[in-house]
Amino acid sequence: MQILTILCIAIAPSLALLTYFYLKESHSSEPIRMVMKLFLFGILLVFPTMVIQRGLVLGFGENDFLFSFIISGGIEEFLKLFLLYYTIFNHHVFDSPYDGIVYGVSISLGFATLENIIYAFSYSASFTTLLLRGLLPISGHAIFGVIMGFYISKAKFLSQKKYLCLALALPVLWHGSFDYIMLAFQTNLLMILIVFMVFLWIKGLRKVKQANHYSTSFNMTAEKKFEV
Repeated sequence: MQILTILCIAIAPSLALLTYFYLKESHSSEPIRMVMKLFLFGILLVFPTMVIQRGLVLGFGENDFLFSFIISGGIEEFLKLFLLYYTIFNHHVFDSPYDGIVYGVSISLGFATLENIIYAFSYSASFTTLLLRGLLPISGHAIFGVIMGFYISKAKFLSQKKYLCLALALPVLWHGSFDYIMLAFQTNLLMILIVFMVFLWIKGLRKVKQANHYSTSFNMTAEKKFEV
């Protein structure tokens, strides 16, 4: 495949998913400039992540469980949350519960985009492989961003920082589980991943529905409670 074709195939799933979650906001749309800024930050985050992960692999080896939940899921989701928190948590544009989801997805899909481009060129991936990556790992990153964004919104609008722990722990759990399935299962791998992703999408779309509901009726002067 030509370079331009590979780039388009590698980038298209992320942009499609970002557009989907952006348009799902029923209250008021976020500034495109800020969404793309967070998307770009997610892209740039790949480089320090790769350096840290390489150092940890050299130091601790490639045990499947350690790699999945600490080196891959743990490091990636921690750095995403760190960036999300210090970029957007106290920003004036973060003014309704659904906003956390938009910005969480933006960072996650920015990260997934460059990761997918690197994969495409490093392994000379076929069209089918890139399509499967769009349906599985990239959509996985989107849902990890949904969950992270949902709980960072709870931390902000309920003024309870304990939810920041869930904003990290749950994406690490689901990201690590996805990676562990990829590494540990040799038979029926695709079927297991599809079932796992359907489960994650159901959870993610419930969070989207809940956040939209509270964004629509949100009153900055009154305390509102999310459904867990």
